[in-house]
Amino acid sequence: MKRPEIIELPKFLDKRGNLSFIEENSHIPFTIARSYWIYDVPGGEIRGGHAYRENEEFIVALSGSFDVLLDDGKGQKCFHLNRSYYGLYVPKGLWRSMENFSTNSLALVLASTSYDPNDYIYNYNEFKSSTK
Repeated sequence: MKRPEIIELPKFLDKRGNLSFIEENSHIPFTIARSYWIYDVPGGEIRGGHAYRENEEFIVALSGSFDVLLDDGKGQKCFHLNRSYYGLYVPKGLWRSMENFSTNSLALVLASTSYDPNDYIYNYNEFKSSTK
């Protein structure tokens, strides 16, 4: 199984404003099939709370900050995202949740598959059983 990791993206510093970018199969290890963003998350809310059977993701905090908690069925690891030039690669088969969103935070998520409701595992006990 691939492992989650923080990936530093290219950044071009300029007094007029900085620029970063993401290229599929270069900075991230998959072809982008879907992109979505999460915003206006009320204080104390948690997003995610599921695993994917096939989908891989790359998550970037374009604005603000939040935590991504990943669980492989044996242990958990928390990744704090707060810079737009760092992203978190999340391989398939991990339970994920996002929490502690700062005010006006914006999360960009790049996904390796098109939306498929059958790819989601929403029941944590089912997820735990699939990791054995």
